[in-house]
Amino acid sequence: MEVLENHKDKFGTDFQDNKKNLEQISIIRSKGLKNEIAGYITKFLKHEMLDKKKKEERIANQAKIADESPEENLDTVKPKTETETSTETSSTEETPQEITEQSSEN
Repeated sequence: MEVLENHKDKFGTDFQDNKKNLEQISIIRSKGLKNEIAGYITKFLKHEMLDKKKKEERIANQAKIADESPEENLDTVKPKTETETSTETSSTEETPQEITEQSSEN
């Protein structure tokens, strides 16, 4: 991580190039360790680029949705006003009227 933080501009998403650049920056005598570090850097940068691309797509989609008019955007749900809510409630809740007779007996 230290090599990547200090020399990020020299690395990319190509393993072979990263291996050569790592060889120029540091002294790693073990071929296996050098390949492992270069592979880690390559994988890390590819993942970072994917995350960046997904974030840009999300922002673009949000901007697109915000620019569309309500008629064009069928996925948007418009909140109901109090009048619409009370009208809907009263029409769907049809309860029978109870008629009670009061007896005049005391």
